[in-house]
Amino acid sequence: MTQIIDGGLSTELERIGASCDGPLWTGRTLLDTPQLIEEAHRHYVTAGAGVIITSSYQLSRQGFQQLGLTPDDADAALRLSVEVARRAVLGTSSLVAASIGPYGAILHDGSEYRGNYGLSYDALVRFHRERIEILIEASPDILLAETIPDLDEARALAEVLDSADRPVWISFTSLDGAHLPCGATIEEALRTIENIPQLDVIGFNCVQPELVTQLVKRAQAVTTLPIAIYANMGGEWSVDGWKNQGTQKLSEWWREWEVLNLASIGGCCGTDSLQIADLNRVVNH
Repeated sequence: MTQIIDGGLSTELERIGASCDGPLWTGRTLLDTPQLIEEAHRHYVTAGAGVIITSSYQLSRQGFQQLGLTPDDADAALRLSVEVARRAVLGTSSLVAASIGPYGAILHDGSEYRGNYGLSYDALVRFHRERIEILIEASPDILLAETIPDLDEARALAEVLDSADRPVWISFTSLDGAHLPCGATIEEALRTIENIPQLDVIGFNCVQPELVTQLVKRAQAVTTLPIAIYANMGGEWSVDGWKNQGTQKLSEWWREWEVLNLASIGGCCGTDSLQIADLNRVVNH
């Protein structure tokens, strides 16, 4: 049975009436109305998702300070993101994956789709270490570094996650099916992280559906680790949001993807709990 991952948290929040405008995205909803985050998570559990990703993608001390909040506020929000997800999965077998977004996500300028931040390696290590240490304290089931666009950032994550005491998933993003946005090849990226002791799954997320087969085949040529895919709905992203998103549901892609032996599959930007329920019915019919 293929494990189902949830879909876009902001997409589901907007479907149920929340607003994710502003630099904190879903983090703002977490601060203001955490019950809506819990409701969105629970919708995904009901839809069949066995992995629920927390609302911590955009949360960091640096990002909070830019908005006039404190480092302590950021740490409390990171912990709360796991607590809210844990409440949503209570009484089920669904796992909580703590989202570790890329450094570019706090810049609010699309840098997570470019990489090449111009930040030193040591600064990247510090940035990720302080968040990951807090998330580990909150006891998620999985540490999920996602939408990683940059090779130096992958190296920094490998250093920080080398001593992780729970399963690690690392998910890259790609604009062409062969490279990270920074220009490094998929193969280079996977070799950078392959020695993390607790690395359980590698993946690709927020990629266009038509790139999935190429990405998976390139990954399978250099690793035997299980592969997770959670694609977006296509289109182009800018600071003003997504434009020209596709209309083909993820479940309609399954005929092409089912031969890829994916361990886990779900959705990213543009997908909601209705799509995940539909995907679950097709995948695990």
